[in-house]
Amino acid sequence: MTDHPTLQDILDARERIRPYIRHTPLLRAEKIEALAGCQLYLKPETLQVTGAFKIRGALNATLQLPPERAARGLIASSSGNHAQGLSWAARLLGTTVTLVLPVGTPPLKIANTRALGAEVILYDGDTAARWKQVYRIAEERGLETIHGFEDPRVMAGQGTIGCEILQDLPDVDTVIVPLGGGGLISGVATAIKGLNPAVRVIAAEPALTPKYHQSRIAGRRVSLPLLDTIADGLRISVPGQNPWPIIERHVDEIVLVEDEHIIAGMQSLARDAKLIAEPAASIGIGALLAGAVKLRPDEKVCVLLTGGNWDLVDLAQVYSRTAASAS
Repeated sequence: MTDHPTLQDILDARERIRPYIRHTPLLRAEKIEALAGCQLYLKPETLQVTGAFKIRGALNATLQLPPERAARGLIASSSGNHAQGLSWAARLLGTTVTLVLPVGTPPLKIANTRALGAEVILYDGDTAARWKQVYRIAEERGLETIHGFEDPRVMAGQGTIGCEILQDLPDVDTVIVPLGGGGLISGVATAIKGLNPAVRVIAAEPALTPKYHQSRIAGRRVSLPLLDTIADGLRISVPGQNPWPIIERHVDEIVLVEDEHIIAGMQSLARDAKLIAEPAASIGIGALLAGAVKLRPDEKVCVLLTGGNWDLVDLAQVYSRTAASAS
C-alpha cells in the first residue's frame, strides 16, 4: 500500500475487520428533516463497539502486522477515540499499547482507554509535539506506531463506512463527514467516489480550526493557531500530509461550522433522534441547521455521526441549555 488507500484496499479491509465490528444502521431522521430541508439519514458510529468509528482503522492496521511486530507493543497519540480503538485492537491481539493523550482529553475517554488495558501518558502540547513524543518513546521501547490519520491502513479501515452507506442507501445524493485530521474522510471519500462518483462528499470542519478550509483556499497545507473548540476530536492545527491530496481530489466541498451550531446539532440529535453524540460527531447536523450546505428538498443526505464518547456531566450542561432556552 502507498501513502493513500485504493478502493481495493478498502474492500479488503471490510472483509478483514467484518468479524469484529458492527455494520451500523442507517436511521431516517424525520424530525430533523424539516429543519435540515432534505431527506435525512444518520449513520451512528456511536453504536460501534468502542462508541466511535476509530476501531475500524485501528483494527485494519493492526490485523495486518506480522505477529512478531505486533508483539512488541503499539503506540499512538490521540484525542481519545483512536486511543480506545487501538486499545481494543491491542487486547484482541494480546499485546500492549501506549497512548499519548492531550492533557485536555475528556476524562471519560481517558478512563475508557485505561479500562481497556492501555498505558496512558498525558502530554501538554499540540498534535505535532505529541507525535514527536510518540516517536521518541517508540524508538526507545521498540514499539509499533499506528497513526490515527496518516496511516493508509487506518484510512482504508475508516473507508469501510462509505461502503456500508452505499450498500444500505444506493441512491444517496450527499454524504457529510466530520473533518479533523482527515483520515476518516480520506477513506470514506475514496470508497464513495470509487463506487459512485456522482455522490457528493462534503466535509464539516469547526470554524475555530479551519485548517483544511484555509489550505484549500491557499492551494497548499497551512498551519493555523490551535484555538479551543467544543469539538475536541477535530482540533488539529495543520492538515494531515497524506490525507491532504486525497481530500483535495475527492471531497467536493468543505463547510465551516461554529461551535453554537455544533451544540445545536448535539441538542437536536438528543431531542429529535434520541441519540447521544459528542460534539465532533454532531458537526454535520450543525452544518445543516446552520444552512451551510445547499440542498434540495428531495435530496437524500447521509450524515456520519462519528462517536458518542463524551463525559455525561459535560453532556448534561449542553443539553440543559435547551431546557433553559425553552423556559
